[in-house]
Amino acid sequence: MIDVSRTDDGDPMTFRVVVRDEEGTTRHEVTMARKAHQDLTPGHTPEQLVEAAFRFLLDREPKESILGRFDMTIIPTYFPEFHKELPAYLD
Repeated sequence: MIDVSRTDDGDPMTFRVVVRDEEGTTRHEVTMARKAHQDLTPGHTPEQLVEAAFRFLLDREPKESILGRFDMTIIPTYFPEFHKELPAYLD
C-alpha cells in the first residue's frame, strides 16, 4: 500500500509517502515544484503523480532502496525511462 499526503502546499510542494507491505513500512519525504507537476502530468493531482512515481519505483527496487528524502526531478537520473513509462502508471 502507498499512502501519499501533502504536508506543505508551497512551491515546492512536500509530500509524506508511507509504503507498507507484509515485510514492514518505509517513510519518505518527496518534494515537487508546481512547474514539474504541470510538465509531467497536468491532468492528474500532485498526489496521483507521486503515487504513480512510487509504483514505478517499486517495480524496479525494494521499498527499502528508495531514498528517504528526494525531489521528483531526480528519478530520471536513476531511471531514464521514467518520463516515457510514467503515463502507464497513471492509468
